[in-house]
Amino acid sequence: MIAPHATALETARTYVNAIADKNVETILSISAKNIICTSPLGRITGIEGFRAFHDGFSKMITTLTVLAIYGDDNQAVVIYDAQTHPVPHSVVAELLKVQNGKLVSTDVIYDATPFAAYMATVQPH
Repeated sequence: MIAPHATALETARTYVNAIADKNVETILSISAKNIICTSPLGRITGIEGFRAFHDGFSKMITTLTVLAIYGDDNQAVVIYDAQTHPVPHSVVAELLKVQNGKLVSTDVIYDATPFAAYMATVQPH
């Protein structure tokens, strides 16, 4: 559990380890109720949308390797290599902003092209 005075760097470590462990509950426990997540998929506002975002991502991950974590009291950057079922390697960077030990926003940056190519091959049910 993250303390209310946790730095962004401490929060980022907990966050990226929870992603690697597919532990969505931990991710949500360190996130503000009105969290904002911006990614190539669009903008999500609120904890329930963020839950859906991470539920979906956790189902795709086979392995996640943390490449770097940098930060200070208010913001951090995490970089990781996500190996997923649809795409073997995707390097992802996230800019995290933290207030009072809670993640308030994340800007998720990755190349969505391989995921779009995969989705074009999937047959609708």
